[in-house]
Amino acid sequence: MRNMKSDKTLRLFLGWVLMFCFFLPIQARAGEKKEFNASEMIFGHIGDSYEWHFTDIGDTPVAIPLPIIVYSQVRGEWFLFSSKMVEEGEEYQGFYIAEEGDYSGKVVEKDDSGKEVRPLDISLTKNAVALWINCLLLIALILWCARWYKNKDVSSEAPKGIVGLMEMMISMVYNDIIKANIPVHVHRYAGYLLCAFFFIFFNNLIGLIPGSANITGNIAVTLVLACFTFLMVNLFANGEYWKEIFWADVPWWMKPVMAIVEFLGVFTKPIALMIRLFANIMAGHAALLALISVIFITFSISSVLGSAMTPLTVFFCIFLDCLELLVAFIQAYVFTMLSAVFIGMSIPQHHHE
Repeated sequence: MRNMKSDKTLRLFLGWVLMFCFFLPIQARAGEKKEFNASEMIFGHIGDSYEWHFTDIGDTPVAIPLPIIVYSQVRGEWFLFSSKMVEEGEEYQGFYIAEEGDYSGKVVEKDDSGKEVRPLDISLTKNAVALWINCLLLIALILWCARWYKNKDVSSEAPKGIVGLMEMMISMVYNDIIKANIPVHVHRYAGYLLCAFFFIFFNNLIGLIPGSANITGNIAVTLVLACFTFLMVNLFANGEYWKEIFWADVPWWMKPVMAIVEFLGVFTKPIALMIRLFANIMAGHAALLALISVIFITFSISSVLGSAMTPLTVFFCIFLDCLELLVAFIQAYVFTMLSAVFIGMSIPQHHHE
């Protein structure tokens, strides 16, 4: 039975590989009619936008327009309209999407002098909508697991499947990361750190699905996560922590220098958290899209070269996608571990001889 399942999985995997090898050359030949811009394709997929674009069928894009909500500081009014109204350089009620300049890709309008200005923009962009959807899915998953524990006798029946996997991961994060790095008041910080781990891990996994949004590869999202860690570290720190920052146990002539260095470290730690997560996730998506671009670039040079490079490129894409599954876990683990380390450092115990 196990061999039959393995053979079925292998056939399914090979079927997907053959489908990619067949489908991507067709898409590449369709794209030969217009010049292929790799950088535009890469940054268009990993960046945010006012519509949720999935793919193109010939010259027809398959996308979901999203609502644009802006407040015009020039006219002093709120405006609500679909992003379909301002696609392809069109203008609607004085608003349009800038194609270049400081506001490239953003909704802008012109003031009385004809200068481009940005309105107050609270639009539901692709990342914002995906963030809500992913959070609701994660909440539903956690509540489903909680319901299993509510209805089952855990002393007589061990959880299986998704519930068992979630129990294993929660135990790993709680015991190996949180309790191992925070000496006291573990329950005070456990909720936030578990939430941070599963939020990052879940969004990393969803981000690997073709057509999904790049949530954790957006620096605004990692900035908010780093700010939460910054607040947890500094709001609940004890007096010993602040003493080590402003009056470290070093010779008196080094105390002012160490105070400056340690005070700067208060801000550089969350900055490192923010950039580490953002850069690793964005780089992984960009590398995968760059590999896919090779197919289109080689077909624009020669159909023979493109046909020869497609199977090799698809193989490396699948390998890189599998590697990204590992990266999705590692980045969630590292962010949670460093946050726990920083929190543990903020509540040091009194030193004794």
